[in-house]
Parts: sequence; structure tokens; C-alpha cells
Amino acid sequence: RRWLLIPALCAAVILAVVLIVELNKQPQVLPDNSNTTPVSHDQPTTPDPEPEPDPEPIPELLTLVNPWNQVPEDWSVDLVTLPNGLEIDKRCYDALMDMIDGCYDAGLTPVICSAYRTQDFQQTLHDNKVSEWMEQGYSREEAREKAGHQVAVPGTSEHQLGLSADLTGKEANEWLAEHCWEYGFILRYPEGKKDITGIINEPWHFRYVGTRVSLDMKDTGLCLEEYLGAV
Repeated sequence: RRWLLIPALCAAVILAVVLIVELNKQPQVLPDNSNTTPVSHDQPTTPDPEPEPDPEPIPELLTLVNPWNQVPEDWSVDLVTLPNGLEIDKRCYDALMDMIDGCYDAGLTPVICSAYRTQDFQQTLHDNKVSEWMEQGYSREEAREKAGHQVAVPGTSEHQLGLSADLTGKEANEWLAEHCWEYGFILRYPEGKKDITGIINEPWHFRYVGTRVSLDMKDTGLCLEEYLGAV
């Protein structure tokens, strides 16, 4: 009966071999995905554009007043009295006095005939000019239109800023037109700019803007509206 033991022994040997092989196998280690960056399927986003900076405010000395731009409601004037009793803004007093002295040194006799004006005084001047045109046969509407090119409508006069002066005198205007830039003034209403300024040529009207701007405008042929890009 020994032959019956042979299959049993073979089976036992095979089983032992299989167990030994299985015990010697290395355990399978799965990859660690904890530190991997997940893949995003979202569309890439475009960053919001940076807001454009606000434009630089216009300095007070360059405040634009004309038939289309009234004197700012919050405008204030620090007035000082000129030798002839008229008043002007303190910011341009010294420059105006220096310009007058320079004109006198050149042998001329400039006269300050107008400077700061109140709303009421500007109204009186404008009404008088309207009356002059009506006396020549123009209707009130026509007279107002013509007067507005010569005497600014109240609220739209540079004189109400306190930064302007009208100067007259024999040959003085030519000297002032040539040298006003040196003192921070500009000839405000030059020839050929009526359609832009709204006012006829006034060779006697000078506006203070400060020397940095006045020298920058010198010889450019630009009026203040053009210089400020307001046309």
C-alpha cells in the first residue's frame, strides 16, 4: 500500500512550496498621491485690469472761466488793496506790482483801470453795455449777444476770480504783451481767438497763471483754453 502514500506526499510537498513562495513575496506599495497637485479643468481667468488713475486736478491759478465755464461756486478770494484803491487776489499782488514797476522802468506809464469785480459790479457793467447796443437799435436779445463778447455775463468774468487786471497807458500795452510772461501773466484774449475764448481781442487784459505756466505758454500762440486742452 506504499504507492498510495506517494500522491499524498507529492501534494504535501507542492503545498509547502507554494506557501514558501507566497511568504517570500514583497508587499505591493501603492503610490502616495497626497502631495500631488490636482489638475484643474477650469478655464484660466484673466486678472481684472488696474483702474486708471484719476486725472490731476487743475491748479486754482489755472481755473478756466469763460462764457461756457462759470466761476466755481466755492471760489474764494483773499483780496488786497492796490495803490489806486482797486482790489486783487493776494496771490498775484506782488507779481502785478513788479510788472508795473518794470513797465515804469522802461519809461512807460501803465494804469490799472480794472481788477477784481464783484457779481453786482459785473452785472452793472454788463447791463450798461446791453443798453448801449439797444440805443443803437438792436433788440434786447441781439444787444445781449453783442454785449457778451465785450463785457462778460456776470458769473463768467475772469475779473471775479481776482486774478486779472486791465492795464492801459501810452505804449504800455505793447511792453506788457512782450514782458508779461516774465511775471506770471498772460495776455488772456489775443487776436484771432474770439471763437475759442468767447471774448474779442483785449490787449489790456492780463491774467495771472504763475511763471511756470506763463513761460511755458510764451511764444506758443495758444490761449488758455487751448493750453488746457479745453477747446
